[in-house]
This record gives sequence, C-alpha cells and structure tokens, in this order.
Amino acid sequence: ANAFNVSGVHIVGKRDWNKRGAMVTDRYLTVQHHATIAEFKEWADKSGVPIVGIDNVPGSKELESAALPESCVLLFGQEGAGMSEEAIAACSVLYAIEQYGSTRSMNASAAGAIAMYHWALQHLPR
Repeated sequence: ANAFNVSGVHIVGKRDWNKRGAMVTDRYLTVQHHATIAEFKEWADKSGVPIVGIDNVPGSKELESAALPESCVLLFGQEGAGMSEEAIAACSVLYAIEQYGSTRSMNASAAGAIAMYHWALQHLPR
C-alpha cells in the first residue's frame, strides 16, 4: 500500500492484524482496525469517503475502465470466500479484475496491488 502513497490501511474483522507479517508497516502508514463492516462503513460515512468494492461478484463493473474517485477506500473480500453480502451492501460501487486463467479467484494482496496501481495511474503524478 505504501508503494502507491495511500493514506492508510483498514483491517476489518474480529481478529486484529498480524503486525509481524506486515514488516513494520504501521511505522510509516496509518493502520486502523474495525471489528465489523458496520463499524467500517460508519467510519467511511463520517469521513465522507466512498467504499469501492473489488471482487468478481455478479453486478461488478470492469476495473480496467473504471474512473476511481481520488478520495476513496478500496475494500477487498477474503481470499476464497470473497466479500460478504454485508460488505457488498456497504460499497458505493463494485469492480472486478478481469481474470484469464482457469480459476475465478485471486490472492487479496495481488488484487490490492492491481487496484491500487489502477488508482495511482489516475491520481498520482508520473
């Protein structure tokens, strides 16, 4: 996330995030934990930031042609299970990353990198 100059990362779920695996990300990037999707949505609404979902669920638009808002928060589903119905409902819009192989899922960190790169191409100077 830091490679794309994002202002922060939000972890949603009952468990806190694994700081050890994050390579001290919290020292140079704001990391916030939200216990539930409802809590996360409340934060986004109060902050005036739309939630943009990234998952290959029915009704998702193509990320490749998306004009992402400069100020937004990207939400990714769990690997395997994807986004919950509650998470989908919290999103202002849903985008899917086109996949060409035989599987219909992608590692969350890979999806995050692709989506953040797409955002960076639109909003960061080159």
